[in-house]
Amino acid sequence: MRPVVVTGPPRADVDEAERLGAYGVATVHEALGRTGYLGPAFRPAWAGARTGGTAVTVLCWPGDNLMIHVAVEQCRPGDVVVVATTSPCTDGLFGDLFATAFAERGVRGAVLSTGVRDVADLRETRFPVWSTAVSAQGTVKATAGAVNVPVVLGGQLVHPGDVVLGDDDGVMVVPRADVGRALTGAQARVDKEAATREAFRRGELGLDRYGLRERLPGLGLEYVTHEEWVGQE
Repeated sequence: MRPVVVTGPPRADVDEAERLGAYGVATVHEALGRTGYLGPAFRPAWAGARTGGTAVTVLCWPGDNLMIHVAVEQCRPGDVVVVATTSPCTDGLFGDLFATAFAERGVRGAVLSTGVRDVADLRETRFPVWSTAVSAQGTVKATAGAVNVPVVLGGQLVHPGDVVLGDDDGVMVVPRADVGRALTGAQARVDKEAATREAFRRGELGLDRYGLRERLPGLGLEYVTHEEWVGQE
């Protein structure tokens, strides 16, 4: 790994990132064909956290959060800090003091493939953080890593400037080039779900609305009366 800080990478539009965040992870994930989801291991530090912002990526050594300190001055309003490590790590690389520093710069949240700590303080300040662990284990600040280089979290490649979304359902990444398509697809999905919700309120069944009923015989599903079922036992 080359120790490097890449300054001024192109970013997606921060307002569009915020709009995607308002749609939510599940909606945008479906709108993009079920791509970009980091998986169930990434959980919010406190319930109700939600964000949508542009990625500032950080690559740290395990047990070492030096590069998160380095990343602070690279952040702009509307960013989300995305932290990966060179090998697996569950130590608490991020806590309340980092949240304070990043919030001061207008950062909308953080996503880490490591642990976080100071969870009660994060909840009180409402700074959105997602991680794969909660751990009181502290860190050192000894080894140079990288800022604003591509990183991998949950099997997903995140480039600096991509859009990162997080809520109670988890975290996903939207490549910068796909933001427009994601916005269009997410709104279409919201409209479709609103129509379906209204249909369900009128009593329509999903079997009929989704065209599932006619598929059931081909799947070998039979309808029998209770008497017929008892007689077959």
